[in-house]
Amino acid sequence: MKLITFQTRTLHTRLGALVDNFAVDLELLGAAAGLTLPDNMLDFIDAAPVSVQRTRELLSKFEGNWPLNVATPVANVRLLAPIPKPRKNIFGIGLNYVEHVAESARTLDTSKELPKQPVVFSKPPTTVIGPGDAIEHNAMITQQLDWEVELAVIIGATCRRVGEGEAMSKVFGYTVLNDISARDCRRAGQWIFSKGQDTFAPMGPYIVTADEIADPHNLDLWLKVNGKIKQNSNTRHMLFKIPALIADISSAITLEPGDIIATGTPSGVGAGMDPQEWMWPGDVIELGVESIGTLRNPVVAV
Repeated sequence: MKLITFQTRTLHTRLGALVDNFAVDLELLGAAAGLTLPDNMLDFIDAAPVSVQRTRELLSKFEGNWPLNVATPVANVRLLAPIPKPRKNIFGIGLNYVEHVAESARTLDTSKELPKQPVVFSKPPTTVIGPGDAIEHNAMITQQLDWEVELAVIIGATCRRVGEGEAMSKVFGYTVLNDISARDCRRAGQWIFSKGQDTFAPMGPYIVTADEIADPHNLDLWLKVNGKIKQNSNTRHMLFKIPALIADISSAITLEPGDIIATGTPSGVGAGMDPQEWMWPGDVIELGVESIGTLRNPVVAV
């Protein structure tokens, strides 16, 4: 199931499912059947698995014969980030693809040795933007704005000291995330100012529920700048797989429903190019993960 957060022409923000190019309003769908469904993504995740099962049943029952005002052509709505404002910071994972470790060591002064534990940083909720929203380039702050395509994991149940063996059962679904980085804004080895600026986490276009992804560790992922491919890899090259990331983070930090883990990027970032390449106003960044979706954002000056 593909779950979306969308805005209607009246600018109301709604929770929906994407079915055959229709945005199906889940709260209205539930009401038409005399049932209650949440009206936002975080409440929907909180209510899983009941919300998921109930939604599946209703979508199957009404598909092709939607009640009045429940289904709108997706072309007539504006897709937002599936979780427009996460409850807390996104958990970012650095240096999680072997080739990216090597290119970072060449150009960003990081260690050439493979990390022995996940490298965890965070991105504030204010970094999140949705499909088509603008990535802000502030020339007063950065001249090295970089891209990073990533598979993002959405947590579906509270995780505290969860072992790797049960970690995947805590995953609600997956989305696409661009971990934007201002490479010249790192401070004494700390990354949050580099990676945590406003608009630095384009996300979407939807969440695909975990049951529809047979193996999240065998998905192609790619990124283009102005139509030219820059990153092209597969999630099988992750150094630390999803169960290890969940186990490591939850060993000391409780993961809660709706929390997001951005699992790292492969090689091909701008900092790794020779000569180095950066994003500039007027650029269009397009990225995708197999079976999850494609995200497109312009870069604008602010």
